[in-house]
Amino acid sequence: MNPKYAPLFEPYRLNNGVEIKNRLTVAPLTIYDQGANGEITEVNRRFWENRFRGFGLYIMPFTNVHPSAIGFESPQAISEADLPALKEYADLAHEQGAKAVVQIAHAGSRAQPAMTKGYDVIAPTGDSFGHFRTMTDAEVREMIASFANATELILKAGFDGVEIHGANGWLIQQFVSAATNLRTDHWGGSLEKRFNFPLEIIDALDAVRQKHNRPDFIIGYRFSPEEPGERGITMKETLALVDALLEKPLQYLHISLWDFYKKARRGADTQLTRMQIVHDHINGRIPFFGVGNLYTADQILAAYETGWAESIAVGKSILLNPNLVELIETGREDEIETQFDWDKANEYRYTPKMLHGTRIGTDFYPPSKQIAIRFKSEEY
Repeated sequence: MNPKYAPLFEPYRLNNGVEIKNRLTVAPLTIYDQGANGEITEVNRRFWENRFRGFGLYIMPFTNVHPSAIGFESPQAISEADLPALKEYADLAHEQGAKAVVQIAHAGSRAQPAMTKGYDVIAPTGDSFGHFRTMTDAEVREMIASFANATELILKAGFDGVEIHGANGWLIQQFVSAATNLRTDHWGGSLEKRFNFPLEIIDALDAVRQKHNRPDFIIGYRFSPEEPGERGITMKETLALVDALLEKPLQYLHISLWDFYKKARRGADTQLTRMQIVHDHINGRIPFFGVGNLYTADQILAAYETGWAESIAVGKSILLNPNLVELIETGREDEIETQFDWDKANEYRYTPKMLHGTRIGTDFYPPSKQIAIRFKSEEY
């Protein structure tokens, strides 16, 4: 390995004593492939095989905590029936040598009625068209219990922890944002009350950890730093959320960004990147994970050397390079691909929906050599 990449392979220790072997994290990769009841398909198995060998931490993507949560084909941690699939995922991760946490989530207003198994589509505040309805106070509390139940299943399955998905416009972010939370009860009406839902989820998860006497079980939290629109989340609000989160027994914070170097939109110095603003605000109190359109070994190293993140979460590069860490460790970083090549599409082991997204040119996936990006994501 070229010695200059050695910093990426230094271990670090979480505040609960767990050591992560290097600074490379597998970002939660949405692959849109799962059985009707959350089981692992052969396509799914093939995609994940050796995909993150060599990484310190693997974040298993969006995993539903309740039947009403489902917005697309994704894993679930809802009942004991989900344990076999969860155990298979945990074994798959540990066989590749990575610590593994599960991103637990609920789609909220973006759930798909055809997938919610007869449950209503629910959100902090309903819409005027009847596409989704307002959650009752009892339902909010029941949903907190569902996150705790999912955590118990995940712990039993052998995972090392969970990541609370408070980003990308899903249910938890819908509670945090004034654009989607118009409530005036315990769960909304002020910035502090909009934080109650995620904060009480953390408390419930910590109670599960204590019940099982597992202080080593990791709890992380992912968030999107800003939203568009007048009532959308601002950097100022995000920093207030960070302060509230740091009062809780978390092991790391993980930002969700399309671009590691994206500058703040409003609510902070717009000449600074969101990464630097948040990292400086955390001020070493907890590990901070950065992410955003990093493909090559040099790009990943440069992002780490900014000092804005204790770990770099890699997503799109893993889609193109199933042996990414091996390429860096064996001095073959020049072989790292940055574009999807349709002439060897089978080598990437994409699921059918991933191939479709690449074919139509959405930037949710890496660009291809043959098809230009036609749909750009501006929301976050």
